Amino acid sequence: MVQLADNIIPFLRRDDNPLTILVVEDDRIERMFMEEQIKDLGHGMISAENGQQALEKMFSMGDSIDVVLMDRMMPVMDGLTAVRRIKDEPSLRRIPIVMITGASSAKETQEGIDAGVFYYLTKPVNEEVLKSVLSAATREAKQNRELNAELARHQSSFNLIETCKFHFRTLEQAESLAAFMAHCFPDPQRTLPGIAELLLNAVEHGTYDIGYGRKSELIEAGTLQAEIRRRQELPEYGDRYVEAIITHKDNGIYAIITDRGNGFNWKQYMTIEPARAKDNHGRGIAQANALSFDKLTYNEKGNQAIGFVSKTPQLQW
Repeated sequence: MVQLADNIIPFLRRDDNPLTILVVEDDRIERMFMEEQIKDLGHGMISAENGQQALEKMFSMGDSIDVVLMDRMMPVMDGLTAVRRIKDEPSLRRIPIVMITGASSAKETQEGIDAGVFYYLTKPVNEEVLKSVLSAATREAKQNRELNAELARHQSSFNLIETCKFHFRTLEQAESLAAFMAHCFPDPQRTLPGIAELLLNAVEHGTYDIGYGRKSELIEAGTLQAEIRRRQELPEYGDRYVEAIITHKDNGIYAIITDRGNGFNWKQYMTIEPARAKDNHGRGIAQANALSFDKLTYNEKGNQAIGFVSKTPQLQW
C-alpha cells in the first residue's frame, strides 16, 4: 500500500491560466454575443465561420485550442460533420466540444452525443445556460491540460508493475495519482481522463458525500473545492479514504477504485441522457465508459468502479 501525503502532491487545480476557445458560428451577431460571455469568464476567443474553417484552424493550431463552441447548421461544412472529423483525429479528439443548435428535440441532441459531443446548447442561447455549460467545458479543458502536464512528469518502467495499491483522500492526490496510474496502461493519454474521473468522483461523492444536486449548486457558486476542504476537517470523514488498485491479469490491466461511501445509481450515468446535456457537470463517467476503457463496470452498490483495458489491440471499425 502507498499512502499519498499532502505535502508531496503538486497542487493542480489552478484557475489563473486563461484558455483559448474556438467559436464556430456563421452568424456574426451570435459570435459577438459569445465573445462577450467568453471574455467575462476570463478566456480568449478565436472564430471560424463554418466547419471547414474550424478544422483548418484546429489542425494548424493543434493543442493550443482548449474548447470548441460549434454551431450545428452552417454552410460549406455543418457542425456535426466537423465534430465527426475532429473525433477521428487522435490529436484533437480530447478537446471538449459544445454543440449549439436551433433544434431542441431529444433526437437532435442524441445525434450530437453519439458523435462525441458531451455539452449541448439550444438557440436562442440563454446567457446563464451558456455560462454554465461553458464553465463546465472549460473545467474539463483545464483538468485535461493539468493532468497532461502531470502525465509528462512520469516516465518509464511502469510495465514492470504487477500490482499496486494506493490510499488517498484529497482531490490533489487523486489528480497526481491518476497520472501515475495512467502510465500503467498501453495508451496513457487515452486512459488518463477516465481514471481521473473515477478517482475524483470517489473523493467528491464517495468520501465526502457530495451528491449530484449538491455538486451542481457548489459548482454554480464556485465553492466546490472549498466545501470539500471544509469536510476534510470534519471528524465524521476522518476515517474515510479511497483505495485504488492497479493489477495485470487476464491479458489486460485493471484499475479498481473503491470508496467508503454509500454508493450511487451508477447505471444512469454510463451514457449521457439528452436531459442532462446542459447540466454543469455529470459527463465524466459516460466519457470514461465511451473513450478511456475497453470495459467499465461497477459493483451493485456503486462504490467500486473497475476499468479494464486489454493488452491486445482492439479492432477499429
